[in-house]
Amino acid sequence: MTHLQQDGPGWDEAERVAALRSFDILDTEREPAFDDIVALVARICEAPIAVVNLIDTERQWFKAEVGLGVRETPLDSSFCAQALLQQDSMVVRDATLDPRFEGNPLVTGEAGLRFYAGVLLKDEADLPIGTLCVLDTRPRPDGLSELQEQTLRTLASQVMVQLRLRRALRQKQVAEDASRRVLDAADYVGAWDWDVVEDRVVADAGFAQQYGVGLDEAEAGVPIDRFTRHVHPDDRDRLTGDIEAAMASDEPFVSEYRLIDAQGEVRWVVARGRAYRDATGKVVRFPGVSVDVTDRRRKDQRLAEIASALSESEARFRVLTDAMPQMVWSTRPDGYHDFYNARWYEFTGVPAGSSDGDEWNGLFHPEDRERAWTRWRHSLETGEPYDIEYRLRHNSGIYRWVLGRALSLRNDEGEITRWFGTCTDIHELKQLEHGRELVSQELSHRIKNVFAVVSALVALSARQHPEAKPFAASLRTRISALARAHEFVRPHTEASRPAVAATTLHAFLNALFQPYGDDDGASRVKIAGDDAVFDDQAATSVALLFHELATNAAKYGALANGDGRVDLTTAHLGERFVLKWVETGGPRVAGPPERVGFGSSLTNLSVEAQLGGKLSREWRPEGLCIVVDLPATALARRRAAGARDH
Repeated sequence: MTHLQQDGPGWDEAERVAALRSFDILDTEREPAFDDIVALVARICEAPIAVVNLIDTERQWFKAEVGLGVRETPLDSSFCAQALLQQDSMVVRDATLDPRFEGNPLVTGEAGLRFYAGVLLKDEADLPIGTLCVLDTRPRPDGLSELQEQTLRTLASQVMVQLRLRRALRQKQVAEDASRRVLDAADYVGAWDWDVVEDRVVADAGFAQQYGVGLDEAEAGVPIDRFTRHVHPDDRDRLTGDIEAAMASDEPFVSEYRLIDAQGEVRWVVARGRAYRDATGKVVRFPGVSVDVTDRRRKDQRLAEIASALSESEARFRVLTDAMPQMVWSTRPDGYHDFYNARWYEFTGVPAGSSDGDEWNGLFHPEDRERAWTRWRHSLETGEPYDIEYRLRHNSGIYRWVLGRALSLRNDEGEITRWFGTCTDIHELKQLEHGRELVSQELSHRIKNVFAVVSALVALSARQHPEAKPFAASLRTRISALARAHEFVRPHTEASRPAVAATTLHAFLNALFQPYGDDDGASRVKIAGDDAVFDDQAATSVALLFHELATNAAKYGALANGDGRVDLTTAHLGERFVLKWVETGGPRVAGPPERVGFGSSLTNLSVEAQLGGKLSREWRPEGLCIVVDLPATALARRRAAGARDH
């Protein structure tokens, strides 16, 4: 699509493009007023991409952008081209489900865009020239919040105010240049010389034209009334008073008033002159010049209207930030804080302006100050996002946990021009997390005690029933394996944390096989291959499986003598995770056992029923070989489920 195609949009494409070109904005340099808007809307809408997007005939051009790194893209893949067909705004919650974007490279390609929300930018004639929009790489089924939608609409309005102001200033400059050329041609400047004694005013062509007097009359000289009769009735007495005041003193004459020309049009002039006296002090001459300032008055009035609109827009902007539940702040490129919204002062209770510059650091908890300073200095030096949790002094005097975040705004040269940040109160969330952690640790500790009690009961029962001692010993080893698995994956405090590596399959198995080392303490079960993330849902099944394999190897297989060993290799093969247990150096194997024991049934149950995999055995003469084929997600099912949810 090289040109916008629509069914009855209510506007003509040529008129729309003409409206866009009237702002003379395309291909101009970046400007802070627009850059600040996209930085703020990206922060409030929590979106990685935000743009002020202007739709040309065959391209979309970005006056300001965050997260794109380019100033224009072709129109054929544009989301905003579709937004122009709407009345006011457009929200795409998941582009992969929207037929309008089927096959769109921005959706199917590397960019991977999923979410879009945009508000139209319209001129005075309600013609759409572009959008203020945010985009995300993840779908948002709930769209924007009410505050985020209000922010987008308010800032879109501010974009148009900025565009109109920019156009008005440009038109003012053009008009001033034209006025200067006209003045150089003497069309708007006139000179007079009034002989007060004879009441005869001699004037040039410019003055005669301003006052509607014939050039012949002006050059010959006519009474002053011939000129003043063209003064607006509402200004005539004031002009007379200004003339009399200048004649009564030695001060220069200056007066601004309206004239009514021959066509009935009202024009403004500024007259300047001075009264001259004879030897007796009587005023005899009164020369001066008159300048037509009608265009200047009209432009001043227009600028006053624009300034009023801009002031109103800025007031709405401040109201918007003050209405946010978060604390909003901004700094200069060097990190000097020069703006806080009302939430900051409401939360901290400090006087306005007292936390400007570096004074904000004094509100941090003493234990967090150096850490926060170090992180902030790092962001200032590198331009990396600022993201940290710290305790901030509340107006009640207590310290509350907050989440501080900030992003830098850069110009075309890559230089940081401003930082925008927020502080979010997360104190209750931190307390809930801490409470859940304590409950989890207490529950896990009680489960650990249950293992110890059950193991003690088995031992006690074995002493009372000697004939069950072999069975009890086997059962206790299995309970111990489960206890080690639980100890490995359960929540820990710093004091209770086991001295093992991170929760991975290899780390867990190395800990499980420690009892099967040689005389020097070296493990006789060698583990190699791909490691895997390991969680509590798989711990029990894996512990039982490899406990049985190691126990049987110690009784009948490779670990039954001093020369044998076991090689355990693990491999991540696409959507499968394969573990291979190979015994060598032990007693020769005559073949498979005549009957299937409880241990074999337990290993089959662990692999097939609990882990969803397959187990195969090969009774080689040199030793047993077992292959366990699992789904790739079997060892970390909780993480896999979380990834699907997102």
